[in-house]
Amino acid sequence: MRRRHSLPLFAGLATLAFVLVSIVDPYSGAYASADVAPGQDGRLQTYQAGSDFQNSTQRDGYQVIKPQPVVVAAKSGGGSAPAAGTPDPGTAKAIAYDMVMARGWGQGEYDCLVSLWNKESHWNVYAHNSGSGAYGIPQALPGSKMASAGADWQTNPATQITWGLGYITGRYGTPCGAWGKSQASGWY
Repeated sequence: MRRRHSLPLFAGLATLAFVLVSIVDPYSGAYASADVAPGQDGRLQTYQAGSDFQNSTQRDGYQVIKPQPVVVAAKSGGGSAPAAGTPDPGTAKAIAYDMVMARGWGQGEYDCLVSLWNKESHWNVYAHNSGSGAYGIPQALPGSKMASAGADWQTNPATQITWGLGYITGRYGTPCGAWGKSQASGWY
């Protein structure tokens, strides 16, 4: 009689343990171990992505070569977007304009950014995609990623724009690169 009840009890407790671990530390076990030494022949392990290299670094017996960001041209050619014009002072677009210019990108990159985020969120700081969970002006997925740019990520357009420009820079190089990707695939 005891055996018949012990299996469902054990399964229930195991399930509860997995759920609690996920709630307490959802990233447990998601990190790579650094306890690896060079191979027996003394050579380092190398990972290479792409063919154009921006820089490389070596650490703990591994060499990492970082590729240049991928820039994809828009369907209309060249990755250009319609002219966005001058933003109204105090708006999210004005904040983005200042940030784009501070990076030295110029008007063309601002035009691409405006087109991209018009498509994604219409520059609504509270935009939420109920299907995917994407949030904010740049439609970060999940939105909580933007906390790396500031604790006020849910309500502050400057925080969302800062995060979004960082994401674009790391992934596509420029707003026109991201706009081109979006035009080609429907997402960025």
